[in-house]
Parts: sequence; structure tokens; C-alpha cells
Amino acid sequence: MKDVTITAASETDIPELIELLGVLFSIEQDFTPDTDKQRRGLAALLASSAGHIAIARDQAARAVGMATAQLVISTAEGAPSAWIEDVVVRKDWRGHGLGRALLDAVLDWARSQGAVRAQLLADLDNAPALAFYDRLDWRPTRLGARRLMLDK
Repeated sequence: MKDVTITAASETDIPELIELLGVLFSIEQDFTPDTDKQRRGLAALLASSAGHIAIARDQAARAVGMATAQLVISTAEGAPSAWIEDVVVRKDWRGHGLGRALLDAVLDWARSQGAVRAQLLADLDNAPALAFYDRLDWRPTRLGARRLMLDK
């Protein structure tokens, strides 16, 4: 993609990644921006060999998008599977192929780690995101997400 560089994120990128997560979590109903939690989560993900964060920067070196991937073992596949999360592109960069490029970057990483399947969750009220994933051939499943907070 012209005028953008996508690389693996590092600890020095955490402040800008937190800012991007703030953009994403202001759209998604299930999550709330929390700088301390996002800082801890990003640091843990960067320290994990089972995780990867792709960051996109414009020519001015400003972070304009990100995507994350984490490996889990799929008993259905008998191999690693990648959970894709935190796909976000700044509003002024949407519609230019950056989301696709970020997904390609984390999927390439997942493949290099032996993953044979990828899955993601998308807010069911975020029609633009759902249409984006449809255009990229991500197919809905019959599985419904549930969550239970363990720290309460």
C-alpha cells in the first residue's frame, strides 16, 4: 500500500496503540476504553510468542491502523488457530485498503506460526465492519459468542 508502512509493533508503540484502541472501543458496545487495561493487555501481547500486533504508519510516522492476532490450539483442526482482534483504521484512512493490508499482515504471521484457521468477532451493530469482512470472504459461523468476567 502506497504511503503506508506496516510493521510488527513494539513496546514503544503502546501509547499510539492505546489511542487506536480508544477509536475501536468507542464503536464497539461490549468494550470501554481504559488506558491502564489496554496498556497491560498490549504489553502482555507483545511479550507473548503466541501474539502479534501489526501497526500501520503514514509518511509522517503517525499510527493510522492496527490489528492483532493470537494463537490458540484448535481441537477441531488439530493445529493452531488464530484469533484476530483489534482491527481498527483511523477514519481518514478507511476505504483505501489499509484494513485489508493489516489483516494480511497478521494472517501472514499466523500462517508462519502454523495456524490453519483464523476467526474473529465483530460487533453485530457495526454494519461497515460486517460489510468489510464480507467483502474479504470472511464467513459467518453458527457459533455465538458468550463471555463471563472472571474478576468480579
